[in-house]
Amino acid sequence: MIDRGDFDAANAAIDAALAKPGTDARQRQALLFQRERMRRIRLDFSLDKQALAARVRTLIPDLTPEEFDRWDREGLFERMTIDGAVRYFNRDAGNLIRLSPEARARRADPVPFADGPLETLHDLHRAIRAAAQASGNASVLPIRLRMTQTLTIDADAVPAGKTVRAWIPYPLAIPGQQEAIRYVASTPERHAIAPEYVPQRTVYLESAAMAGQPTEFSVTYELTLFAQDHILDPARAEPIALTPELAPYVEERPPHVVFTPAMREFSARIVGDETNPYRIAQKLFAAVDAIPWAGAREYSTISNISDYALHAGHADCGQQTLLLITLLRMNGIPARWQSGMVFSDDGSGFDNIHDWGFVYLPPWGWVPMDVTTGQLHGNRAGDESLRWFYLGGLDNWRIAFNSDFGRAFVPRKQHFRSDTVDSQRGEAEWDGGNLYFDQMNYRFDWEILPAPNRQSSH
Repeated sequence: MIDRGDFDAANAAIDAALAKPGTDARQRQALLFQRERMRRIRLDFSLDKQALAARVRTLIPDLTPEEFDRWDREGLFERMTIDGAVRYFNRDAGNLIRLSPEARARRADPVPFADGPLETLHDLHRAIRAAAQASGNASVLPIRLRMTQTLTIDADAVPAGKTVRAWIPYPLAIPGQQEAIRYVASTPERHAIAPEYVPQRTVYLESAAMAGQPTEFSVTYELTLFAQDHILDPARAEPIALTPELAPYVEERPPHVVFTPAMREFSARIVGDETNPYRIAQKLFAAVDAIPWAGAREYSTISNISDYALHAGHADCGQQTLLLITLLRMNGIPARWQSGMVFSDDGSGFDNIHDWGFVYLPPWGWVPMDVTTGQLHGNRAGDESLRWFYLGGLDNWRIAFNSDFGRAFVPRKQHFRSDTVDSQRGEAEWDGGNLYFDQMNYRFDWEILPAPNRQSSH
């Protein structure tokens, strides 16, 4: 009902289910979350046609009604009909410019997209490859980074004197990728760092809200980051022998990794009669890479993210990654999630949250994959060999907070998660309920420290 936009009917069904004798606590929470999901969908789909057209006109001042309607018919605007009223996604105007070359050419101010510097072939990629070839190591070019992540809760979002509980992402210890993690400071000073084995690792903090003032939390830490380049040769690829340790990574995991009939049809069309595991991964990587990037709905509002990415006509990094994980697993190739943030050491000040993954390909084992950064193209001699860098390689301008999706925090949240899938921006709550993303802001601040002394041997 909710996915169809029948919110009134869904609310009535939820009321009836909650009133039914024998509804246990877990069922109640699931039903109440569906009510919360509707609230979040309304926040994402907050525009009527006139409001969206006004936003598009800030980019294309001479937009005509006929032009708007044609783009709408072509599916370039994401929309939902909620209880009979058409509502448009609040990022549709910016997404239009990304999805339509025609619209992009019509902009009054052709400002470049604020994409990261590694979205195209970069000297860092060339340096990583050169270092891997020279050393014979897959993990190279260590850098030492100091990072501060800040989470700020809006003033008066919580009554004065009440305790705000916050979870800020914290890096995982991953040999050959990120090592020597050192806590430096936090605001407030009292904190609890989740154990290293927690798949979605955080620092837990508490602070009392003050009237008229935002509540601020921050964590500062240092770590050493390595680039990776496994330089895969398809001629060396071996058949995959599934072990008990690998078995979970070829399984479905509802709701977001499901082998639907549409997924199977898409996979069969892409893979064909290919049997080489690396070549299968390469074909699927290219197919998902071809899906245009666009700003995403909140993940907690989507009932099946991989299916959404397959059909929406666009996807962001987490949606593309979950789609690729699903396709790989369906073909018997183990695949798993990783996510965190990316930054730039080029002076631009760029940073963003980001999702990517790992794929298991013998004889190399687990190797990284970043389908959103995707294939790289350059015009120098030897650049073609780096085209598939992000299928087996990874830059060192990123920090991983999560080794899986949809996993619980330690300590657990008492109320609903704002992001039920990922953990990058930070989360907060108080006794009165969850504090959603429209009640907070987050920020990354970092500096590169003097170079670490050693090179990884992984």
